Amino acid sequence: MADGQKNIIVRSSGENPTEKILANICDNAFLKLWVYPNPYKKKGDELCDVLVLFDEHIFIFSVKEIKFNTEKDIDVAWKRWKRKAIDESKKQIERAESWILNYPDQVFLDASCEKQIPIKIDPSTSKIHRIIVAHGAEEACKSQSEDNVYGSLAMGYSDKLENSQFPDFEFPFLLNLPRDKVFHVFDSFNLNIILEELDTITDLTWYFEAKEEAIKKYSLLNYAGEEDLLAHYILNFDKKTQKHFIGSKKKDDINGIFIGEGEWHDFIQREEYQYRKHVDTISYFWDDLIKRTAQNAFDDVLTGNADLYNGQSALKEMAKEPRFMRREICKMIYGSINKFPDDNTKPQRLLSSYPSFFKNKRYVLLQLTKPDQKDYDEEYRPVRAEMLKIACGMEKIKRPESDLVIGIAVDAPKHTKLNSEDFVLLDCSDWNEEDEKHYLEANEVFGFFESKNLEMQEIRTHAFPEPTKARKRKIGRNEKCPCGSGIKYKKCHGKN
Repeated sequence: MADGQKNIIVRSSGENPTEKILANICDNAFLKLWVYPNPYKKKGDELCDVLVLFDEHIFIFSVKEIKFNTEKDIDVAWKRWKRKAIDESKKQIERAESWILNYPDQVFLDASCEKQIPIKIDPSTSKIHRIIVAHGAEEACKSQSEDNVYGSLAMGYSDKLENSQFPDFEFPFLLNLPRDKVFHVFDSFNLNIILEELDTITDLTWYFEAKEEAIKKYSLLNYAGEEDLLAHYILNFDKKTQKHFIGSKKKDDINGIFIGEGEWHDFIQREEYQYRKHVDTISYFWDDLIKRTAQNAFDDVLTGNADLYNGQSALKEMAKEPRFMRREICKMIYGSINKFPDDNTKPQRLLSSYPSFFKNKRYVLLQLTKPDQKDYDEEYRPVRAEMLKIACGMEKIKRPESDLVIGIAVDAPKHTKLNSEDFVLLDCSDWNEEDEKHYLEANEVFGFFESKNLEMQEIRTHAFPEPTKARKRKIGRNEKCPCGSGIKYKKCHGKN
């Protein structure tokens, strides 16, 4: 900048302990670039508690911590708690939604409204997800039912019957919610579960979309706790779309869904669930890579011309991968790292190609060593970045169906503990003969996709890998664990 000041993004971390916790959970689930705690619409006038923006999706969070008065009559105490914790949050979210859609360029990071959020909002394409987080009723909820071991609020989405004798009837700890404008309500227990189990922007969006579709489809959706609905969702999987769903895939066979207490409790005891949690550990390498680069963007120390907040970027495309795909890609990356040549006395390279969950999108990883490099930042890294661009172009030529190629270049981790990353996004939607000629000529120097130093990998996977298959194969105790951790089975999953 001309005045010498950097364009550093400073976000709120939450105004109170409850908001801080929510902001931290959202950072982990959605990743920092797209999460904005306590944004403002006017000077001193807060918009909502947390705002998440990713492509067309807008997540509006309102969080309330209201103590449930157990000394009052239960019906009276419930109505007062619901009015403060639920109804007030609904009003806040509706006001925030209206402001965002009418004044999309007037959402600010700070109370003085001097710094706009760095992401542009397009009201014409926006998809709003309304999320209420209500704390304070957990213990009172537990005390009313022996079956409610978690203290979760029960939910019912249905249309109010105008001719009903009891149109305003309310049962304590059961929320009656409308179908026309969907509000997702989490409580002290299931907030962590939802945002930790569905801890990618794509996984959470798919869940909300499936839930909103079910609410629209069925006259009644009733469940004992959000965690029980989540268990139902995960256990229903459509192999054709590779997505989970709520309800039934058959048409017109039922008009209502009721999910009872205990679905989540039983689900997490299953072997498949325990095994998936174990093998997913490796996938967080992908998250760490995005987080490091996101922090550099906030600190304004990134080089290059990518707009990480608006439009396409390699980082945003990486963030779109669902959890199970991150797991499989990271397993392949770890394998590629282990296959890098052992000789560190001369320049070496290894180019690896990986699939994405999304059709017509590919990743390439370029690992390099150059022992005699002198000027790392001014000479070596620009050459590495240029090599990565050429590798991405050759990936497109090798796989003409690819519309997007995301490249990652690193110093071979096998030979260094410190590293830097270069990212390239090659948009091939307007690919033509001149582009192909350019990359073919540039590749004459490097010979990508022509040498033995190339890996091309494909996968067939599922959100829940089956542990029994690994055990039936009688893996040796000294073999590497199939989860991709790279350590011996007896010290990894074998100890379970």
